Amino acid sequence: MAESSAATRRIAVDAMGGDLGPSEVVAGAKLALSQLPELSPITLVGDRAVLEPLLAENGLQAGPRLEVHHASEVITMEDKPLAALKRKKDSSMVRAIELVRDRHAGVVVSCGNTGALMAGGTLRLRTMSGITRPALAAVVPRQGGHFVLIDAGANPEATSEHLVHNAILGSHYCRVMLGIERPRVGLMTIGTEEGKGTPLITETNDLLRRLSDVINYAGPIEGFHVFAEHVDVVVCDGFVGNIMIKSWESLVRFFSSTMKEELKANPLRATGALLSKGAFDALKERINPERYGGAPLLGLKGNIFKAHGSSNRRSIRSAIIAAHEMIRAEMNLRIEADVARANALLAAPVAPAGAN
Repeated sequence: MAESSAATRRIAVDAMGGDLGPSEVVAGAKLALSQLPELSPITLVGDRAVLEPLLAENGLQAGPRLEVHHASEVITMEDKPLAALKRKKDSSMVRAIELVRDRHAGVVVSCGNTGALMAGGTLRLRTMSGITRPALAAVVPRQGGHFVLIDAGANPEATSEHLVHNAILGSHYCRVMLGIERPRVGLMTIGTEEGKGTPLITETNDLLRRLSDVINYAGPIEGFHVFAEHVDVVVCDGFVGNIMIKSWESLVRFFSSTMKEELKANPLRATGALLSKGAFDALKERINPERYGGAPLLGLKGNIFKAHGSSNRRSIRSAIIAAHEMIRAEMNLRIEADVARANALLAAPVAPAGAN
């Protein structure tokens, strides 16, 4: 298989992107290499004059597991995506994407400008066969574990075809990241009764019900199902998904700050908080939005993993390990096969109701 070559198992890391700078990226790469001996080799893409001293500071040196690929420019968070991609052709982000395009790496990890990464990935890598629009997949905690939310913001004006493909993309990412072999897929809507929701939801629901051989479709779900143990993949358009993910992240911050205020309200509560520190730390880790490091842009001919712009070294480590899992599982090959099966099933004529 093409994806199994040594070059396409390499992880290209945009070392210059993000709010905290290359020092955190290099430190995150060190953590990932230390935690996972079998980790795919890493290529740090960026200014060699900046990166090599940081490698030395972290006790790292170039070798089979870690190398530096020079890029002289940086796309900043303030840059306009398309203009930056045209103007800064030697930027660390563009060069990292091109390493995947030219099959010198299997995945890009970047905590840089989101719009530039999504546009650059789509323009330079193109969508895989049978898919017309990529989607962002985010892992979110729920009762009893986690679920995959897709699309988290890449495509706000989806068609039923896009949503069907999102279900396939999310199912495969769920298998890789959460280890659920046959994940339950739910379609986000405002009610589970027949006919509830928009015409887009009705059409998508009908299509998904025809794909039982490809995905494990559980049916439409409502908002109060999302954080219960109801489904493992929540499918929606990028408009709804982006609102959901940002609302959840905001709620986590609100819950955390309110809890701190209440626990410090008097000495008795403060003592109770100290005694319960282990439980609070476990809860904080469980609902931490950065636990999985970010979100992949799925559906392209190469892998793109978008880490949070404010990623610290722990988050970057998580993003690199998630990227490693994606290419180790040869996820794109399996996605292409299932998309082809789904498209063929949906293209076949539907037998009239009641026909034998």
